[in-house]
Amino acid sequence: MLNLFDLLIIDSLCGSIYDLAFKPDGSQLIVAAGNRVLVYDTADGTLIQPLKGHKDTVYCVAYAKDGKRFASGSADKSIIIWTSKLEGILKYTHNDSIQCVAYNPVTHQLASCSSGDFGLWSPEQKSVSKHKVSSKITCCGWTNDGQYLALGMMSGVVSIRNKNGEEKVKIERPGGSSSPIWSIAWNPSKDEHHDILAVADWGQRLSFYQLSGKQIGKDRQLNFDPCCVSYFSKGEYIVMGGSDKQASLYTKDGVRLGTIGEQNSWVWTCRVKPDSNYVVVGCQDGTIAFFQLIFSTVHGLYKDRYAYRDSMTDVIVQHLITEQKVRIKCRELVKKIAIYRSRLAIQLPEKILIYELYSDDSSDMHYRVKEKICRRFECNLLVVCSQHIILCQEKRLQCLSFTSVKEKEWIMESLIRYIKVIGGPPGREGLLVGLKNGAILKIFVDNPFPITLLKQNTSVRCLDMSTSRSKLAVVDEHNTCLVYDIHTKELLFQEPNANSVAWNTQCEDMLCFSGSGYLNIKASNFPVHQQKLQGFVVGYNGSKIFCLHVYSMAAVEVPQSAPMYQYLERRMFKEAYQIACLGVTDSDWRDLATEALEGLDFDTAKKAFIRVRDLRYLELINSIEERKKRGESNSELFLADVYAYQGKFHEAAKLYKRSGHDNRALTMYTDLRMFEYAKDFLASADPKDTKLLMKKQADWAKNSKEPRAAADMYLTAGENMKAIEIIGEHGWVDMLIDLARKLDKAEREPLARCAEFFKKLDHHGYAAETYSKMGDLKALLQLHIEARHWDEAFSLVEKHPQFKDDVYVPYAQWLAENDRFEEAQKAFHKAGRQAEAVKVLEQLTHNAVVESRFNDASYYYWMLSMQCLDIIDREERLRDCMLKKFHSFQHLAELYHVYHSIHRYMVEPFSSNMPETLFNLSRFLFHNLTKDIPLGISKVYTLYALAKQSKALGAYKVARHAFEKLQGLKIPARFQESMELSCLTVRSKPYHDSEELIPMCFRCSTNNPLLNNQGNVCVNCRQPFIFSASSYEVLPLVQFYLEEGITDEEAVSLIDLEVPRADRKTARWQEMSSGESQSLKLDDDDDVERPEVDPFTAKLSFEQGGCNFVPVLVSRAVLRSMSRRDVLIKRWPKPLSWQYYRSLLPDVSITMCPSCFQMFHSEDYELLVLQHNCCPYCRRPFDEPN
Repeated sequence: MLNLFDLLIIDSLCGSIYDLAFKPDGSQLIVAAGNRVLVYDTADGTLIQPLKGHKDTVYCVAYAKDGKRFASGSADKSIIIWTSKLEGILKYTHNDSIQCVAYNPVTHQLASCSSGDFGLWSPEQKSVSKHKVSSKITCCGWTNDGQYLALGMMSGVVSIRNKNGEEKVKIERPGGSSSPIWSIAWNPSKDEHHDILAVADWGQRLSFYQLSGKQIGKDRQLNFDPCCVSYFSKGEYIVMGGSDKQASLYTKDGVRLGTIGEQNSWVWTCRVKPDSNYVVVGCQDGTIAFFQLIFSTVHGLYKDRYAYRDSMTDVIVQHLITEQKVRIKCRELVKKIAIYRSRLAIQLPEKILIYELYSDDSSDMHYRVKEKICRRFECNLLVVCSQHIILCQEKRLQCLSFTSVKEKEWIMESLIRYIKVIGGPPGREGLLVGLKNGAILKIFVDNPFPITLLKQNTSVRCLDMSTSRSKLAVVDEHNTCLVYDIHTKELLFQEPNANSVAWNTQCEDMLCFSGSGYLNIKASNFPVHQQKLQGFVVGYNGSKIFCLHVYSMAAVEVPQSAPMYQYLERRMFKEAYQIACLGVTDSDWRDLATEALEGLDFDTAKKAFIRVRDLRYLELINSIEERKKRGESNSELFLADVYAYQGKFHEAAKLYKRSGHDNRALTMYTDLRMFEYAKDFLASADPKDTKLLMKKQADWAKNSKEPRAAADMYLTAGENMKAIEIIGEHGWVDMLIDLARKLDKAEREPLARCAEFFKKLDHHGYAAETYSKMGDLKALLQLHIEARHWDEAFSLVEKHPQFKDDVYVPYAQWLAENDRFEEAQKAFHKAGRQAEAVKVLEQLTHNAVVESRFNDASYYYWMLSMQCLDIIDREERLRDCMLKKFHSFQHLAELYHVYHSIHRYMVEPFSSNMPETLFNLSRFLFHNLTKDIPLGISKVYTLYALAKQSKALGAYKVARHAFEKLQGLKIPARFQESMELSCLTVRSKPYHDSEELIPMCFRCSTNNPLLNNQGNVCVNCRQPFIFSASSYEVLPLVQFYLEEGITDEEAVSLIDLEVPRADRKTARWQEMSSGESQSLKLDDDDDVERPEVDPFTAKLSFEQGGCNFVPVLVSRAVLRSMSRRDVLIKRWPKPLSWQYYRSLLPDVSITMCPSCFQMFHSEDYELLVLQHNCCPYCRRPFDEPN
């Protein structure tokens, strides 16, 4: 601690200095001197201005925290508020002399205290609020947050008040009025968890309290009457002065650390300059003393453990590698620290404490007290060993055991400047000692005789010995670093600008020294490498340099790059590797690996590449090592491989050529796509190699996203397929067709690939051209099929019928996929795929039924029946099965054809059919629904339609029968009411049918009942009725059969003969034949009489009462007698027989469809054909040839 300067007040009028206050920025000092307030400049101690305003002694001054104003209080009972410009702006008074003033640090409210009361004033208030107290106030102070004001009283009480002056806490001291409180201060530290109040009384005690009034720790005995207590700005120390005529420094816990400055009279006041280590003291005799406190560093270092003093009474041990710290609280002033291995020695004023680590773990930071040496020692330096402590006092060295027994003593010829433990067995450690006269000695603690290592002319400042103890580094008083060989005493080298030096503990040849703001690293005898660094080097371990700067020790990570490169320049790879292991960057490792590889030191290179995890180079090194094991020893070839890996391709090529491996150079250039260099390298080489090079260049162009260039190169190299692949993938159609046209037709594979790409790119014309060039008709046909170009496909099939199936089957499938099932069915049929054709039709039929399209269902069943005949034509073995199906399908076709009209009548609001037609339809259907009912046909609809139409037409018996049948069936809800009503009303009608509706058999002329148990046949002759396919009226037709031996052709020729009769008029009948129908038409001549005898009529007679049907058999004679106009023939294809019908009423015109052989009244047929432009049953187009 150093006294910086004193400000002596010469004016005797000033009297005692009772109080001091610093401006918050520390630039001014306000002094209460006599009845004046003096303002000093703290920079040089000059008096700025004395302020007059008080008439009596000024007892107290205080500055507001914002620096805008300060206050002074005097024995004249007044308070004056001054601005920072030293102008008085306000004055107010109390009833007694003012004892103390204090500004609130937050609200800047001023507390002024007198003997009997205290007042609170703030700038925004006009009046001062005053509060009475029971005892004289001696001191006051606000908490850091400005919420509470503490008052110290003569009665020994501390009263803590809120901002309104109300007492919240009362602290009563044990001494009472015999121990008046003379000074209090709140700790300004922001790190404390509680507000801490320091209280000093004239019972000569220092105490600490929490805001709640709870005491912290015990009272500290002072041995003097304290007049002032003041904290440092951060609260780490306390300054106190009083009747002992000196200012003393204490820790924040009240431990006395030492004297700041002694005076000739009582110290009434002391203050610490804000945010600094300056202390000002005011005395009874008018002296103002200004001091600067310098806190010296007390510390010790051993390898990676650093111990230093903190807060004057604590020791912190820091592990420089792991950054762990441990604090040891000594609660006394720490004077010296020494550390060695597991030992730690701390010197306190009256004792030395020896600590040891709990365990041998290198990272363990737990210390415990091993020994206490309770003696007072005066020494300059302290050193600890495993079993001893060494005290150094000027020239004397003393070795003491931990039990305080002095074992050795050495007297040096000069002052000891430096001492260091350099290791050794426990109890026999060696010390390195440097003297002022330049001598350097080695002392063993168990040996009374020092060993002189060397003697130099200059004083020693710092010493260190290398790991192997073969070299000694010395820093002398001229800041020169000198390095000696211990054995030969030879000076190896010296470097200027050094203040400390340290050898690397992991590398024998490396040391570092610091000085002039630089760190210097020296390896072997290479030049020094410098970098900026503030502080002192105290240790060097691997790549970490331990540097002490001001009060802090830091482990600085220093890359060892510079010395490593120095070794690399000398091609000393193994030494460079050792340096790199201490700590270099990844790029430095890579440089080391590369240099070692080029120097063919594969072992070092391998280790270095492992560090940077470069598998590529490690593979190279492994391959070279394998080759060496196999006996290869060509260093140039190895080096060429290394250069190639490093990218030094031209050097590699030269070495390959020199070592006779030209092919390797060529491969390298082509792999690297350096084709120009490869061409230069080849010069006048074999054309085969040039072509190969061109191919490789094309490969590269393809991979490097230059496809057009690659395609051109492939074409040049004759690699057509690769060129086609690239052109096709990029869709360059023009380029591709040019290539396809240039190719010979014998080159089928490239042409086929071209065609595939044309197909893929939707250029079917080019694809067709290519296939045509190849003559691949099947592929061409497949192309048309895939492109759905059916016209082209069919035209090709016309020329080449062998491909018929190949076209029609996919065509049919395509039609089916596009819901063109009828066309698909026809296509399957054309292709001869009858099974598929039938399958499609069956599906169509089923769909039509499910969707209630009964007209379509009828048509599809008719088509199915015709398919069955086609199948029989192709496969005779299926004849019986198919014939059975034919008749079944024909029957179903007719049923659905009829039901179509009935369904429409039931579900649609209006019907286009006449009641008679609906009556005939429903009656026909009813007669056919006696057994199994086909899918989709409703018996309810059929009966309901029959019942309604019967009722409407007067067939009441049929209607009642139908309604009775309906009652046994489930009726839809919408018809229920209507049916029940009709059922009731029909009962009011007569129970018989209208005679107009009774059907007659044209063979036997028998009237048949409307409802017939036999079905649609005559009840008398069992002759089946022939119905019109539109109105379903009974047609005047009778089917006849040929006698055995008469063929269809003969029968037709006999009918066509038309033997003339004497009485027949030829103009009576006119036969009309068109492409779609055969018609019999009656002439207008009504007067012509019918012949009396007709051989066919005679054949119609049969045996009455027989239960079996007797068909009409005709002979050749009868056939000759028939008129062609009266006969209708159903010319069924094989294996079916033709069916012959004779019209018994030639006046009735009947038309038969030549396709489906359904019979119609000619007028109905013509109307329906006009409506639909086709047959209403089989949908044969009107204009289609027969």
